[in-house]
Amino acid sequence: MNETSTDKNEIATERLKHVNEYAIQCINDEAKALTYLIPQLDHNFEKSVELIYHCHGKVIVTGVGKSGHIGAKIAATLSSTGTPSFFINPLDVFHGDLGVMTKDDVVLAISNSGQTDELLRFIPMVLHMEIPIIGMSGNPDSLLAKYSTAHINIRVEKEACPLNLAPTSSTTATLAMGDALAIALMKVRDFKPRDFAQFHPGGSLGKRLLTTAADVMKSDDMPVISKDMPLGDAILEVSKGKMGMGVAIENDKVIGLITDGDLRRAMEKWRENFFDRPVSDIMTCSPKMVAPTAKISEIQKIMSKYKIHSVLVVDEQLHLLGCGFTQARVLGESFFTYFPSM
Repeated sequence: MNETSTDKNEIATERLKHVNEYAIQCINDEAKALTYLIPQLDHNFEKSVELIYHCHGKVIVTGVGKSGHIGAKIAATLSSTGTPSFFINPLDVFHGDLGVMTKDDVVLAISNSGQTDELLRFIPMVLHMEIPIIGMSGNPDSLLAKYSTAHINIRVEKEACPLNLAPTSSTTATLAMGDALAIALMKVRDFKPRDFAQFHPGGSLGKRLLTTAADVMKSDDMPVISKDMPLGDAILEVSKGKMGMGVAIENDKVIGLITDGDLRRAMEKWRENFFDRPVSDIMTCSPKMVAPTAKISEIQKIMSKYKIHSVLVVDEQLHLLGCGFTQARVLGESFFTYFPSM
């Protein structure tokens, strides 16, 4: 008996009630596929990392269809983590793109089946140029595996697709294995944040990793006070500075710091005696200070660790150069200008 459109709508309506369950099943299936990769790691993975590490040219990633899309992302990840790499469509190789390849390169060829015709027609050209091939497929007996210098097995038990047809778990596994290659190479190279910053000069990553305290510190109209100044006078200086703090200076060197919070607590404690108390009674004698060359990423770690809103920027002789903020409430105003959270 044929289903009517009304029947189909009723069935779809009922199934819509279970979409979260379908999503959970998909995520669980793909998570299992990733853990299934671990016992498949062997000497071929190690050999692949060695081939790329000793490569004097580029890593050329190639693949067709979904494997191609994943390959483009793997190439981008490798490039951004210190391994010069780019993606090439094997179909374009037959129309001039072969010219970008040299004997110093390494080819990373991706195919879930290992039998993709368009990719396999590209392999003889690579072999003729004596370029090492890292094959990545779910079939260790495939032609791609056979002609590869090293073959990484990315086999999954089943796709997350309920029909076991659409590339789902297999593409996730491929992507994860590409990340595993990139991370392993980062570890081998001892890749540092400063190295990462060189490949990410723009956006929030670049700002956090490249910008220094000197680039963003406030250096004008600093609220400078002395340790002997009465708190009644100090509160005026802190208020005029609009930075929520006052910096105690002696012999041109930083010796302490008070914040608007310190002032409020002192006022609650001493009440009418507050105004005549000296700054030295409440100041922090060892405020957090950084050099002008300190990176914002380092400063944010200090602020997070000590739960503070500001740091002082000083030179080697502890001369005050400026101040920077993450987020501070100063006289009712919220500041994000200095050291923005990223």
